[in-house]
Amino acid sequence: MSLAPITAALPARHGFFTRLGGVSTGPYASLNCSLSGADDLANVLQNRALVAQSIGVAPNKLLGVKQVHGINVITATAAWKLGEGGQADALVTATAGLAIGIVTADCVPVLFCDAERTVVGAAHAGWRGAVLGVLEATVTAMQKLGGQNIIAVIGPCIHQESYEVAADLRDAVLAQTPDAAKFFAVGRPSRWQFDLPGYCAARLQAIKVATTILPHDTCADTLNFFSHRRRTLRQETAIGHQISVIRL
Repeated sequence: MSLAPITAALPARHGFFTRLGGVSTGPYASLNCSLSGADDLANVLQNRALVAQSIGVAPNKLLGVKQVHGINVITATAAWKLGEGGQADALVTATAGLAIGIVTADCVPVLFCDAERTVVGAAHAGWRGAVLGVLEATVTAMQKLGGQNIIAVIGPCIHQESYEVAADLRDAVLAQTPDAAKFFAVGRPSRWQFDLPGYCAARLQAIKVATTILPHDTCADTLNFFSHRRRTLRQETAIGHQISVIRL
C-alpha cells in the first residue's frame, strides 16, 4: 500500500501522513515514525525514509525533535543526525531543502506557512503544550525569521466526541484561559468532552493566524490513525505514531 498523506490549503509542500503505507508490523502497523517506542528501529528508519521520499527530500533531511509537551521551538538551519534534534515541541525553518516533522497519536499536529513561502513551521500540541503556549511560540519563531501573513492547518487529532476528560484537566485549562469553557461539553458525571483542536484554533486566531481544522478524528478512525486514547481504552500495551511534515 502506497503512502497517501492528507494535504490542505498550505502553499508549501506538506503532508499529514496516516498509519498506512509502511513496513512495521503488529501494533505498529504500518507507517510508525516514532523513534521513542519499542518498534524495530530498522522499520522506523525505513518508514521515515518513505515519508522523506514522498515529501521530496533525502532521509537525512527529514528533521524531528524529542517531544516533551513543552513550548520550546527549535530553528533548523542545517540537518542534524537522527535523534540529535534536542528537546522541543515545534520546529521552524527558512532553509530550503529541509523538511520538519512532528509525530502524534491524538495530540494536535499543526503545520504553518507564511503566504510568501519563506518560512514553515510544525508544532506538536497536547493539551499541556497548548495551554502553555507552544503554538504562539511557534508563530513568534517564524516571525523572527521574517514570516508574515502566517496560516496554519490543524491535522488529524482526537476530536471532542472522543476526548473525555476529568475535572483536573478542565480546571488547568480554565485557570490559564478562563474563556475556554465553551470548548468543554458536559459528559458523564464529573466528566467533560474537550474540543482540543477548537481550543488550539482559537488561540491561533487570537494572534491573527488564519487556521483550518481537518475533520479526521484519530481515536475514532482505527484504520487510518494511531491513537493513544484508543490504546488506553482497549488496554493495549504498544502504540505507533503518525508523522506530519512540511518543507519549503
